[in-house]
Amino acid sequence: MERPIQNCYWVEPGKLLAGEYPREPDHAPSLTKLRALRDAGVSAFIDLTEAVEAQAWGWVKPYDDMIDGASHERFPIADMGIPDSSALTTAALDAIDRHIEEGRTVYVHCFGGVGRTGVIVGCWLVRHGRTGDEALERLDELWQDCPKSSRHPRSPQMPEQMDYIRNWPNPTPKGSAQPTT
Repeated sequence: MERPIQNCYWVEPGKLLAGEYPREPDHAPSLTKLRALRDAGVSAFIDLTEAVEAQAWGWVKPYDDMIDGASHERFPIADMGIPDSSALTTAALDAIDRHIEEGRTVYVHCFGGVGRTGVIVGCWLVRHGRTGDEALERLDELWQDCPKSSRHPRSPQMPEQMDYIRNWPNPTPKGSAQPTT
């Protein structure tokens, strides 16, 4: 499936897309970018930026008034960091799964689409049956298809972020017996 915007990648084609902040400094390019995401079916945005980033970066402006009724949920994670709690990670993963179950296409993003986005996507892959190392391997495959990988060769980018994925609990480890009813 084709990428709707330059610096993004499909985790699950038609269901889960991940990438960079979907707004540009200027209004017209922002509308173009958001329209491309909407044309790709995106109707739910999972935002991993912190509200203070708008002040720190200056041009990181809200976009919820530009997404024509699509859902926008924020699960703030510090830039280059990991979630403050497993509860925040679980809430973000639950939101992604809920939107997908409701037939929505989800776009997960932070600012650059590299670190925090990689953490949540990696944990989502673990939740859906991969080990932490398998999730990192798959994430690396997905990321290498993203043009931004030429400047940032790994997603996530920090060792602490990779360890977070490796240590995220897999609810159904491979080879484990499934309960019977």
